[in-house]
Amino acid sequence: MARTLTAANSVYMLAIPLLYPIAQQLQGYAADAAFETEASDPVEVMMGVDGKKSSGFVPFLTKQTINLQADSASAFIFENWLQAMKSAQEDLTCNAVIRIPSIQRSYVLTNGSLTSAPSIPGVGKILKPRAFVITWESIVGAAI
Repeated sequence: MARTLTAANSVYMLAIPLLYPIAQQLQGYAADAAFETEASDPVEVMMGVDGKKSSGFVPFLTKQTINLQADSASAFIFENWLQAMKSAQEDLTCNAVIRIPSIQRSYVLTNGSLTSAPSIPGVGKILKPRAFVITWESIVGAAI
């Protein structure tokens, strides 16, 4: 299969072991920004007073934003997740697998926490997409 830039055939499977132990396929993404991760800072760099650079690897977290249309059935997963955490007063962590056939890549995301969740969609002329943020301990990519 030739590589393309299409996102239409991507698949995002999310499992929250204590709530949704069987992974749920996310659907109903916002058109211009389905999901994305922030850039990570894997190295800390500093300059000594003598002008010599020092640097070292530091473990890091990765934030991922998932944008769902206001009418997405998958928004219910995030609402239930937030409510379950409120009730338990505990962090219910998750795992995910993303497949992007157009670039022949798969990503395994582990030990994620829901770190930002809008309670309701923004309301204007039409309802706005909702941006949910998961902070991941690890994201590992591999060829499909």
